[in-house]
Amino acid sequence: QVQLVESGGGSVQAGGSLRLSCAASQRTSSRDCMGWFRQAPGKEREGVAAIYLPSGRTYYGDSEKGRFTISQDNAKNTVYLQMNNLRPEDTAMYYCAAKGFCGDGYQWSNTRYYSTWGRGTQVTVSS
Repeated sequence: QVQLVESGGGSVQAGGSLRLSCAASQRTSSRDCMGWFRQAPGKEREGVAAIYLPSGRTYYGDSEKGRFTISQDNAKNTVYLQMNNLRPEDTAMYYCAAKGFCGDGYQWSNTRYYSTWGRGTQVTVSS
């Protein structure tokens, strides 16, 4: 079974940057869509970004466009989330997840269809 391990979280001031990493134990076609999600205390888990590994097509949430960049390193079975110009409202636990297809529209951001999840990495942004 594929395992996902996130790293790279930490505490930064507003306007700062962090790069999160999600390392997969193996690459399988049933896990070709890799997504980043976040969950703040008392809030629902929400989609941040996703990437479809075979084509490199990327997807972003509205508040992340222009600030966050998702990318992949196939040789390392790793997906990255570069986060720039961080805001206090970006504070949350960030999770990596995988499923077969990212889908159309905002299907990529639906947590229901992701079958594999990491344990998360905390991001804290202070004002």
